Amino acid sequence: MTPSSSANEVPPKQWYRFLAELDALLQKPVELHCIGGFVIAACYGFPRPTGDLDYISVRPSGAAVELQQVAGEGSELHKKHKLYLQHVGVANYPENYADRLIALYPGLFQNLRLFALDPYDLALSKLERNIEVDRDDVKFLSKTVPLDFQILEQRYRDELRPYLANPDKHDLTVKLWREAYFPPGPTQKTG
Repeated sequence: MTPSSSANEVPPKQWYRFLAELDALLQKPVELHCIGGFVIAACYGFPRPTGDLDYISVRPSGAAVELQQVAGEGSELHKKHKLYLQHVGVANYPENYADRLIALYPGLFQNLRLFALDPYDLALSKLERNIEVDRDDVKFLSKTVPLDFQILEQRYRDELRPYLANPDKHDLTVKLWREAYFPPGPTQKTG
């Protein structure tokens, strides 16, 4: 499953109002590379509500401070809409994720440009923390997209594992994900 076109046309009403107001406040184009629950809900229809829009990168980088002041936690937009932007400073994601970004709501806003990690990169961004909500997200993506475990594992080995401080821990997590969310089919071997 690729992100549905209807999911990419317009965000949910509460998010639309927040993002449209943010867009009107921006003086020049700003690009956000988004992860987290907002992306899973916007692209793949996961019904878990979220009050924040997590992003790992902003371009131009100088816009980060202004974004947090205008739309971050505690900002006037946050107080008004009960939603906010959150820069995720510590996150692991595959090296070449930017080559696979998916545009969210293209053409809807004048200055705000949102991009989502593709589903494999999004799942791998959950690896480090791996708490229950992250595992629920990976489980949902594995079934809804559906994810191909070989692609997920290859991307992990080639683009993420070489940069991790504790790769053995993450190897185990990937193995556990395989067992929990990618059960072997009738003709697959478990080895």
